[in-house]
Amino acid sequence: MKAWLQRFMSGRHGQDDLNRALPVLSLCFLTVSLFTQWPAFYVLTLIPMSSCAFRMFSRDTKKRARENLAFLQVKDQAARKLRQSETRFHQRKTHRFYKCPSCAQTLRVPKGKGRLEIRCPKCGTSFERQT
Repeated sequence: MKAWLQRFMSGRHGQDDLNRALPVLSLCFLTVSLFTQWPAFYVLTLIPMSSCAFRMFSRDTKKRARENLAFLQVKDQAARKLRQSETRFHQRKTHRFYKCPSCAQTLRVPKGKGRLEIRCPKCGTSFERQT
């Protein structure tokens, strides 16, 4: 039986990060459907699960790898934003955060210094703000 399964899965994509995240998404939809009693969420649970099965047994490994890479990029970007917001939350008592009006770069300025002229290190634009 084990040899048959190994032969069957040979050349197939198998498990990756996206395939591990799809069942979690499905469970989230299922939980929402249980609490809201809205049947559309129950139907939505089937989409990630069937997609997970399709991706696992697919022989087009290059396409599945590109999908996984796109998922990892989105996941890393979300994790980076979460870490940035956590850092800003911990520094909220000692620093103020402003966005540069021309390039939208986030700038950190110490609190309690009065009105300062802030110069953006990225684009060189100067603007005044109250700290």
